Amino acid sequence: MAIRDKMTASVSPYLQPGETLQCVIGAQTKSQYLILLGYLPFVLMNRYRIIAVTQWRMLVLDTGAFGMTKAKGVVAELPRAIRLGPGKGVWHVIPAGNEVLHVHRRFFKDMDWADSAAAPAA
Repeated sequence: MAIRDKMTASVSPYLQPGETLQCVIGAQTKSQYLILLGYLPFVLMNRYRIIAVTQWRMLVLDTGAFGMTKAKGVVAELPRAIRLGPGKGVWHVIPAGNEVLHVHRRFFKDMDWADSAAAPAA
């Protein structure tokens, strides 16, 4: 099963009735360069997140310190109008509530799709 499929299956319990999941985006809370200090400090400080984009909102879900496929709880709920991209470089930084999330380039196409599918501002 692909990573996006696992993330999608994990997100469904957090959706409201009638809400449709448009895409999922993997992220982490700490910079990948923190690993230069060692694996243990990185694991202790970093948390993985799923950004679940629906037609109404964006949910930021916690997945723990060891993987990004199993959602464990809601960290933040963001308005759907927020633009996520365009992604630049290998890692793109997104402010998400009280956190700063780092998104790897493999999810840039999902960010672009989420931005293009967002309803235009009235």
